[in-house]
Amino acid sequence: MRTVLTAESLWNGSQLVHRPVVTLEDGRIESIVTREDANIPVGAQVLDFPRATLAPAFFDVHFHGAVNYDVMDATPEAVDAISSFLATRGTGSYLATTVTAPMDATLRSLEGLAKLLKRPATPGHARPLGIHLEGPFLSHSKRGVHPPASLLAPNIAAFDKFYEAAEGFVHLMTLAPELPGAAELAAHATARGVRISVGHSNATAEETQAVLAAGGVSATHTFNAMRPLDHREPGILGTVLTNDAIYAEIICDGIHTRPEMVKLWWRAKGPQRALLITDGMSATGMPDGEYFLGGFAVQVTGGRAMANGVLAGSVLTQDRALENFVRFTGATVEQGLGLLTTNPAAMTGLTPRTGSLVVGQAANLVAVDSAGHLLKSIVGGQPVASA
Repeated sequence: MRTVLTAESLWNGSQLVHRPVVTLEDGRIESIVTREDANIPVGAQVLDFPRATLAPAFFDVHFHGAVNYDVMDATPEAVDAISSFLATRGTGSYLATTVTAPMDATLRSLEGLAKLLKRPATPGHARPLGIHLEGPFLSHSKRGVHPPASLLAPNIAAFDKFYEAAEGFVHLMTLAPELPGAAELAAHATARGVRISVGHSNATAEETQAVLAAGGVSATHTFNAMRPLDHREPGILGTVLTNDAIYAEIICDGIHTRPEMVKLWWRAKGPQRALLITDGMSATGMPDGEYFLGGFAVQVTGGRAMANGVLAGSVLTQDRALENFVRFTGATVEQGLGLLTTNPAAMTGLTPRTGSLVVGQAANLVAVDSAGHLLKSIVGGQPVASA
């Protein structure tokens, strides 16, 4: 049966369409027209969102887990539960993000994830499109909660082991620019098709610029686990905020970054280079309590995830990130939507698979109101009930 969506407007990733009619069939977008040109099929299921905007489902490039599962569990049960939950919050695709762990544990997770990434999409479930290696090539001084014993200096041979274990599904890697060999590893990984994000770093501006010149394209959770901004040594943060070619993630939960700093980041990066991510961990979608990130315990109280006195991921979801962003900055919802869709797709080179609404693509959409509040999520052509 065909499903027809109508709304006040549709943002397709590049432009706004007024009074859209979108027809879905067999999990794909069959047509996108305006009401003036529409011919609604007899017997179709019609979902009307009269004061809403339709848009691509969200894409989270930095996500560790939810509903008491971690992506590093790398089991069908874990990935299915996570993917089912994410769909209820408007996320249609994501990069399964690892944390620093012993080499053998990381390799086991990557091998397991690679098998799961080859499975066909499940209607009503967000789909992992690849892997983000957040570690182990991070700074000891800005490691956050990453276990120090498992951190490594940039090492091409070690990276190649990770890449091969993941069967080439590594699409993004966080790297601290000040580490010896960082620029060489950035160039090598870039040549293999992996995007480099600078982060967990105490790098100077010069050290950061060297890795960006070697292929770096983004910054990991801007402001967090970064050398503070200084007017005589801009460091990694000053470099990221003033380089118009570089994308920059932010965790827009009001906990990791205050609204004033979100506004500063938005002014610096603008609608073409800003990325809204969650850094969500296994406590996402769960009550306060003790959970795990990778292999270590995290205490969650009042929505704040902590391990040994340090923030350890978040319980943020992308729909809430959009609402917060609109409220913190005064930006329009259409501007905010790009930060969860087209920008992450462009940064990772996955634009053909996510981040836009095009006839023939998978029917992954959201309906949101003018405040960014999620009204409905549709993933693989299947309307999903909110969690």
